[in-house]
Amino acid sequence: MIDALTVALGVTALLLAAWCGFAAYRDQPTKDWHFIGMAVVALLAIVQLVIGVVRLAGGADPQQGVAIFVAYLIGSALAVPVAAFMSLTERTRWGSATVSAAAVVLAVLEVRLYDIWGGIGG
Repeated sequence: MIDALTVALGVTALLLAAWCGFAAYRDQPTKDWHFIGMAVVALLAIVQLVIGVVRLAGGADPQQGVAIFVAYLIGSALAVPVAAFMSLTERTRWGSATVSAAAVVLAVLEVRLYDIWGGIGG
């Protein structure tokens, strides 16, 4: 995995979480600007998914197993888009809160992906 991409994705996910969390605090639904932020985070997650699959196809081997690594890659790529869809159906502050929670989950998934690949203690 590319460490800089993992860090960038984790940081942007946390920034999105703070931004949408602030919107939820102010009793606001997700707005167009939030969706642009979600698109940036989702694009980074898709780039990471593609790079991860290419590395696996090239013979790289995650320390904790290919199946769990692929599952976390797919989960991280889907976390924000699923939350974006849910926030469209819930046009209240809870839509913003949902995106905020999903972005925090994505940041945690990034830490776990780094660990699975062999970055922490490996």
